[in-house]
Amino acid sequence: MPIPKFKQFNIEPYKPGKSEIKKIKNVLKLSANESALGTSSRVKKILSSKNLELSRYPDSKSIALRKQIAKTYNCNFNKIICGAGSDEVIQMICSLYLSNNDEVIVPEFSFLMYRIYAEIVGAKVVFAKEDKFRVSILEILKKVTKKTKIVFIANPNNPTGTYLTKSELISLRKQLDQNILLVLDDAYQEYVTTPDYISGLNLFKNNDNVFIIRTFSKIYGLASLRIGWGYGSSKIINALNSIKPPFNVNQVAQIAATESLKDKKFIRQSIKFNLINGRKIKKFLEEYNIFTNEINGRKIKKFLEEYNIFTNEITTNFLLLNFDKCKYSSKLFYEKLKRKGILVRSTEEGYKIKNHLRLTIGSQTENLRLLKAIKNIFK
Repeated sequence: MPIPKFKQFNIEPYKPGKSEIKKIKNVLKLSANESALGTSSRVKKILSSKNLELSRYPDSKSIALRKQIAKTYNCNFNKIICGAGSDEVIQMICSLYLSNNDEVIVPEFSFLMYRIYAEIVGAKVVFAKEDKFRVSILEILKKVTKKTKIVFIANPNNPTGTYLTKSELISLRKQLDQNILLVLDDAYQEYVTTPDYISGLNLFKNNDNVFIIRTFSKIYGLASLRIGWGYGSSKIINALNSIKPPFNVNQVAQIAATESLKDKKFIRQSIKFNLINGRKIKKFLEEYNIFTNEINGRKIKKFLEEYNIFTNEITTNFLLLNFDKCKYSSKLFYEKLKRKGILVRSTEEGYKIKNHLRLTIGSQTENLRLLKAIKNIFK
C-alpha cells in the first residue's frame, strides 16, 4: 500500500538537552536552563487548591493572563498574544510573515527554533557572523537584502550568554529598513543586572516594527506547562489571532502564569541566587587553575593553563564554558561529567560551537555536586 506523498524537509531537528543516562539514577540535569529555585510557592499553592474544570476548554484569548501581563509590565493588553511556549509565538510570526524566497537573518550562534520555523515555511535563513560570541550589528546589516523580512535576536543570547546594549539595539533598529520586522527574544532578560542593558519590551513597546517575545519557562519555572507570550503592533496581534489555534494555552498554564507574575519576591530571590551562584561557579572554574608559589619570600600567583575553563559574564542562568586552554576537550569533559551522573549541554550539536559546553546554574545542592565532580575530574 503506497504512502501518500508529503513534503520533504532538509532541516536538522531540534535536539533538547538530555535528561537521562542509562543505568544511572539521580541524574543531575544542567542542560536545559531550567529554574534553579523551581516554581513560586504561590503557584504551587493555587494549583493545589484550585478547583480546575479540566473537562472545559480553556479561555482561548487568555484574558486574565493578558490583563496581568499588561499590569505587571505596564503595557497594552490589546498588543499581547499568548502561546504554548514562546516557541509557538515564533512559529506564528514565521507563518504570518514568511513564504518561499523570503529571507530571515539570525546571528551565527542563536536559538535554534528561529531557523527551524523559518525553514519550515520555505524561507531562506541567512547567518550573520558574531564577534567573539557577541551579536554583530555590522554583520547583520551586511546580510540585509530586498528579500529580508525578519531579523531574529535573543538578548541575552542563547547559547552564548552575551547581549547587545541599549545603544546598540537602538542603532540596529535605526539602520534596518523600516519594513523589516525586528524580533527580540527577552527570554533571559530578568537575569541581566548590568546598567547598559535594557529589555526589548522596555525599549520598543511603542514601535510597530519591533516584536517582543517572552517566556515563563526560565525564571518563572513553568517550563513543563509550555507558556510564553508576544508583544507587538495591534495589527500584527490581530493577524496572529486569525491563525492562532483556538485553545492553544491550557487552563493550568494560564492560571500558573498569572499567579507567577504576582510573586515579585520569588523573582527577586531568583535573580539574587543566580548572580551569587553564577559568580561562584565562574570563579571556581577560572581560578581553579591558580597556584601560589613563593619566590624570595614573595607569594606569586601563577596559572596552570591546563586547568583554564573560561566563561561569559553572569547575564543569564547558564554559562558557556570554553575549553580552548583546558587539558581536556569539551567532549572528554562532557563524558567525564556524564559518568558521574551530570548532564550539561553540548554546543556542537545544532549550535556548531566547537570545544564548548553550556552549563545551567542549578540549585545550591546541584551546584555543590557539580563542583565536587569537577574537582575529582581534575585530580
